[in-house]
Amino acid sequence: MGVFIRLCAAIAAATAAITLPGPISGAGAQSLADKGEKLARTHCSRCHVVADGNAFSGIGSTPSFRLLVNALGDWRERFETFHTRRPHPAVVRFEGVTPLSDDPPTTRTVDLKLDDIPALVAYAASLKAQ
Repeated sequence: MGVFIRLCAAIAAATAAITLPGPISGAGAQSLADKGEKLARTHCSRCHVVADGNAFSGIGSTPSFRLLVNALGDWRERFETFHTRRPHPAVVRFEGVTPLSDDPPTTRTVDLKLDDIPALVAYAASLKAQ
């Protein structure tokens, strides 16, 4: 448990300077959402259904992105802090943040940049039912 807490503290310290944008409109929003969709399809779809076109991806016990954004009132906060929520700290690595321990040989990490978080949030927001 100590390693998990230290890992979360290290990630929180590294991400404290990130300023997540509020709702963005127009072409900028679409561009950010497109980047987020690409990131989600590349990294998140091994566990989650992230888009309508991949209904059979992911793991059955994980919620889909569409379910998260449409069923949970705190979906935005969950997406903004996903990297601190279990099991994500075990597999998500950020550029410039040194992991606290070595991964087991069977682990394939998700390598992201801190500025990828707003793109993932923007993509999730695009899934929100109107």
